[in-house]
Amino acid sequence: MKHQKAQELEVLEWLNTKEDISLEKLKGKIVLIYVFQMLCPACVSHSIPQSKKLFKRFLNEEIVILGLHSVFEHHEVMSPKALKVFVDENDINFPVAIDLSVEKDFMPATMKKYNMQGTPTLLIIDQESKIRMHAFGLVNELDIGLLLGKLLEEKKD
Repeated sequence: MKHQKAQELEVLEWLNTKEDISLEKLKGKIVLIYVFQMLCPACVSHSIPQSKKLFKRFLNEEIVILGLHSVFEHHEVMSPKALKVFVDENDINFPVAIDLSVEKDFMPATMKKYNMQGTPTLLIIDQESKIRMHAFGLVNELDIGLLLGKLLEEKKD
């Protein structure tokens, strides 16, 4: 999947933004998509704090941080209403998409489209809309920083 063109997210609803976001509109920017679930311990303890830190660090730069809430288990307790409360209580200020659930399929549409194994998952998409990182599990901040530095440098060339 690495270096393939990123596919559009299948979104039920966006939080923390006045308008819908598309990868097409973000072409020319580096996009980090943190895929998470509210009840995922590694998401809550690692990837959400990491995403918030990067959002503060790269505010007003050519890097966009997005969240994607993908529910593949415990659907009854992870409703959009519950997610709105979770986002507010956890001071998540960047846009968060709710992955579109497909009837009779436990795997949400974007998660399935990107062949994700679970959460947390990190997608990094370059300025040409190509996937440069597709990582399941915890990702070291140094690895993220190295890739972002490389992508910012490539843009200058």
